[in-house]
Amino acid sequence: MTEEQKKLHEKVELIRVKFLRLVHRLGHSPEDTVVAQVLYRLSLAEGIRSGRQTGRAYSLESAKMKALLLEQDGNADLDFACNILVLGKSGVGKSATINSIFGVEKSPTNAFKQETTSVKEIVGTVEGVKIRVLDTPGLRASGTDQASSRRILASIKKYTKSCPPDIVLYVDRMDTLTRDQNDLPLLRTITSTLGSSIWFNAIVALTHAASAPPDGPSGSPLSYEVFVAQRSHAVQQSIRLAAGDMRLMNPVALVENHPSCRRNKEGQKVLPNGLSWRPQMLLLCYSSKILSEANSLLKLQDPSPGKLFGLRLRPPPLPFLLSSLLQSRAHPKLQSDQHGDNKSQIAKLTKEQRRAYFDEYDYRVKLLQKKQWKEELRRLKEMKNRQKGYMVEDFDQDNSPATVPVPLPDMVLPPSFDCDTPTYRYRFLEPTSQFLARPVLDTHGWDHDCGYDGVSLEESLAVAGRFPAVLSAQVTKDKKEFSIHLDSSVSAKHGENGSTLAGFDVQAVGKQLAYVLRGETKFKMLKKNRATGGFSVTFLGETIATGLKFEDQVSIGKQVNLVASTGAVRAQGYTAHGANLEVRLRDKDYPISQALATLGLSLMSWHGDLALGANLQSQFSIGRNSKMAVRVGLNNKRTGQITVRTSTSEQLQLALVGIIPIAISIFRSMKPGESTVLVIPVE
Repeated sequence: MTEEQKKLHEKVELIRVKFLRLVHRLGHSPEDTVVAQVLYRLSLAEGIRSGRQTGRAYSLESAKMKALLLEQDGNADLDFACNILVLGKSGVGKSATINSIFGVEKSPTNAFKQETTSVKEIVGTVEGVKIRVLDTPGLRASGTDQASSRRILASIKKYTKSCPPDIVLYVDRMDTLTRDQNDLPLLRTITSTLGSSIWFNAIVALTHAASAPPDGPSGSPLSYEVFVAQRSHAVQQSIRLAAGDMRLMNPVALVENHPSCRRNKEGQKVLPNGLSWRPQMLLLCYSSKILSEANSLLKLQDPSPGKLFGLRLRPPPLPFLLSSLLQSRAHPKLQSDQHGDNKSQIAKLTKEQRRAYFDEYDYRVKLLQKKQWKEELRRLKEMKNRQKGYMVEDFDQDNSPATVPVPLPDMVLPPSFDCDTPTYRYRFLEPTSQFLARPVLDTHGWDHDCGYDGVSLEESLAVAGRFPAVLSAQVTKDKKEFSIHLDSSVSAKHGENGSTLAGFDVQAVGKQLAYVLRGETKFKMLKKNRATGGFSVTFLGETIATGLKFEDQVSIGKQVNLVASTGAVRAQGYTAHGANLEVRLRDKDYPISQALATLGLSLMSWHGDLALGANLQSQFSIGRNSKMAVRVGLNNKRTGQITVRTSTSEQLQLALVGIIPIAISIFRSMKPGESTVLVIPVE
């Protein structure tokens, strides 16, 4: 352990001991659910910040012993204070709750009129902890009274600038049953005046918690747990709608201030479920303050909105971003550059040979144009005779017919037993330009489903006539999710030995969209060697990840190609390193024979964990009418996948492939302990 890690551990240990002393004074056990969750978060945050996992059990036992000794001594100062802002409607019991927290009457109460008319600061000590409470005037929920509520909230905002609260206690009544969200205008006024961050460290306090549950749909009274859950959900849902953030999940504390409330042996007021509400609410307040101190010390991100114990400790998905960065990308080329090899060969010809070549080329082009012209006339004549298709009205000056859009054949749909397949709705015309739009087909869709999940758009163009560009976008939408994937790039050529590519991508990472700016330069070092250097900048929410990569390609003859790449991606103090090695073996007649084999090895280091992976891909022909593609993947976790994809026009062979799942079922029945996953797509 380094000196920096030792200092960090000592500071976290002080916070842990302080929290355990607070728990001891409240009469709670370290095994309590809330206490255990806070201690776990502290240990997890320390491990992530220091880059190593400490012995959590040993640290916890040591902290318990220190806290117990300090509490038995009784002279050690706790050095802990808590500022609480109390908000709520008029008459819900804010002042009574404050009096119950301190155990004495600090704020006057009145059941018939509003006693608190301005913001008041109430200071007291509870079990050796200094607590400062800001008591505020009651707000009104009616939409017509929001002007009055705004004036009160403006005075609260002005007061909190000099005394910022650690906790916001939003008070409401437990026995107020409503489903029409009458409090939504008031909650939106609070959000617009004090900001949505006011709810991040807010606790909902429901007074009159000892009220009898109402009758349920069956006519019998609801259980107390169901009653609490329904009322808590209603208030939490209203807060989420007002804040515009459905991730909010504010904890709920139950409060009962009536003097006739049942008490336990220690004289504390207890709820119908037998729990003492005052220590529980103070524990929630102290826990939030402790986690805020740890968050400031460890310099982590702010807690997730509304999640009291939800420190956002999840690091960004750097392995995914690194894998995307290390992918080899082909640089777009102009149409005139597609046949660069022919140009180089023509340049080697003599003047007479070049003239003979172009004469022969012009002659063959004329023959092809005549053939196309005759076929076009024949097709138009047939269409006119059958009174189908489209009439040609415009001809060019050289009497060449205009281009006629032709409907493409229907896409193959997944098998279904119904007869109302809406195929006709998705027919589209074959475009005459390079812009291509087509539906995205899901071959494994449900029955009675059209099988289309989205739309794919592709476009190739030349920017300013000099810079080739490629744009590809795919939009997928179903009943639950919406995703978009954009891949765009433009390249510039530097002579015959180099080119630079710049691109902008939009990728879906979980439920967020990642915006990627990337660039790379490729240059030819030797005749059979090409090197590439590139970078990427990814914007994912509030996270910015930067990456660098280097790639080298070596061709050995015409059949073997070796590609090696390495790179790193860094964000928020985390770094992921990776390297890929790929060997491609082609048939000597490729791409005519379509035989190709690829062996890939990958290495990635992330969070001190080393991941190794290997995959083998091969595609080959079986006779004249069948093809097969096999993919095998394996990693150092002893997991992998085997995928066999076949394509055949022989029905007998297609039926024989169906024997494979039967054989797997027999194998599983013979060895039930074995787990086998085999993916066999068949076309």
